[in-house]
Amino acid sequence: MKSLFDLSGKVALITGASRGIGLAVAEQMARHGAVVVLSSNDEQECRSAQESLRNQGYEAYAIPCDVSSKPQLETLVAESLSHYGRIDILVCNAGIGPHSGPIATATDEHWEQTMTVNLRSALWLTNRVIPQMAERNEGSVILMSSISSVRGNRSIGLYGLSKAGLAQLARNLAVEWGPRNIHVNAISPGLIQTEFAKPMLENPSIMERRLGLTPLRRAGTPDEIAGIAVMLASAAGAFVTGQNLIVDGGTTISDGN
Repeated sequence: MKSLFDLSGKVALITGASRGIGLAVAEQMARHGAVVVLSSNDEQECRSAQESLRNQGYEAYAIPCDVSSKPQLETLVAESLSHYGRIDILVCNAGIGPHSGPIATATDEHWEQTMTVNLRSALWLTNRVIPQMAERNEGSVILMSSISSVRGNRSIGLYGLSKAGLAQLARNLAVEWGPRNIHVNAISPGLIQTEFAKPMLENPSIMERRLGLTPLRRAGTPDEIAGIAVMLASAAGAFVTGQNLIVDGGTTISDGN
């Protein structure tokens, strides 16, 4: 009997896959049997991630791509389909946070960058990838949101707004494509040990306050997010769709005691 978490024979396309959460998702999906297509806007890091996975005995294929470019995303999907003939799992993980502070201080450029990379690119990708999933009546889409999508933020409000859009996109697409057996979900990580979170992780006063609000009293690891992604993409998550799964060590449910 196959494991509930078996991804053998599946092709997974993952953006922002050269490091952090994206790379962990790629590694864990490959470990569970999937062929992984790695994409990142940093070509060297993308190729290095491919080499790392291949050295572990996994099948990986790197396609560098700037997700803010619609033509590059179309090439990413076309090349993935040309190489493997199908995409069974899509993980939209690429994201940026170029603005810090009150939303009113964000420039038009900040808005355009944030919304294009974090939200619009996911819409472009899902529009291109889901129809070929629907032809086979099977597929899983995972949008990487954030706990900033479910609460107010003093310093990353614009980022949170874009991530809230992703959670809503997951709900909408789940309703639209559910009859074709397409599962669409969002994952909202809390504080995770990544380069993206380094400014917080290296600030003792911020960490003392943040961990005091987190029942598990620690930051999470990329693999702990990757495990949720594997579940959602596998038979174990086959009856889960339209959800925003919060993975934050309890930060958002804590009263601070």
